[in-house]
Amino acid sequence: MATASLPPAEIGLIRLMAQRHSVAIGLVILTVIALAAALAPWIAPFAPNKLAILSRLQPPGGVHWLGTDEYGRDIFSRVVFAGRVSLMVGILVSLFSSLFGVFFGLLAGFFRRLDTPVSRVVDAMMAFPDILLAIALVAALGGSVLNVIIALSIVYTPRVARVARASTLVIRELTYVEAARALGTSTWRILLIHVLRNIVSPLVVQATFTFAYAMLAEAGLSFLGVGVDPSTPTWGTMINAGSKYVSTAGWMILYPGIAITLCVLALQIVGDGLRDALDPNLSKEL
Repeated sequence: MATASLPPAEIGLIRLMAQRHSVAIGLVILTVIALAAALAPWIAPFAPNKLAILSRLQPPGGVHWLGTDEYGRDIFSRVVFAGRVSLMVGILVSLFSSLFGVFFGLLAGFFRRLDTPVSRVVDAMMAFPDILLAIALVAALGGSVLNVIIALSIVYTPRVARVARASTLVIRELTYVEAARALGTSTWRILLIHVLRNIVSPLVVQATFTFAYAMLAEAGLSFLGVGVDPSTPTWGTMINAGSKYVSTAGWMILYPGIAITLCVLALQIVGDGLRDALDPNLSKEL
């Protein structure tokens, strides 16, 4: 009786979690990482940028659980605080790219005259490898968290736009859209009420993948030295700093690497689960 009142998508997700333990594990991992990042000031035993030269390059032990870096900064504290920046970049990039991608995708998919110019611009942007386009944009804007978010939002907007356009092309030909036009419903009302509401499912799935891609891209940019300022703790900047000491202090890149791997893997698993739960054809098989 309790599940009867839930929306079909939520019922499908609950069934999926019951059948696929990997989805439940992915959600647990994401929850733990998000809580650790949110509670970083209370969890971290040291300030993330507190220097202790006498304790530099100490291996994991009782005082410093995950060891220290070349400046004596506590790795555990930096990993926890770095999660806040890395997750923020992923969330904001996913949000902004979804907003702009949906806007351009709806225009291209619903208005035939705008389809060709918008699609050509999207194809031109996607012709460049993501990381190369991101490097060029960050190099032009300058290295900072805000500029990385702007650059990655521009990079991943075309991906969302293509998904939104493809879904809109299907929805606009359906009977209820034609009926709304015949009744004199305004174009923008049709877009918002009849089209956008029915393409939310693939967009939500795409947003989870964009989240993961953005975190990996931020780490790649920081590793190459063109992303976030090195003084700002992110998992990417930590891996970049630890790469110089990989043979003598491997823990400097091990733990931030584990953190970003777990987070991205969990996002991919949850994204696959959402796709299966929200797809009507797949949900019937659950």
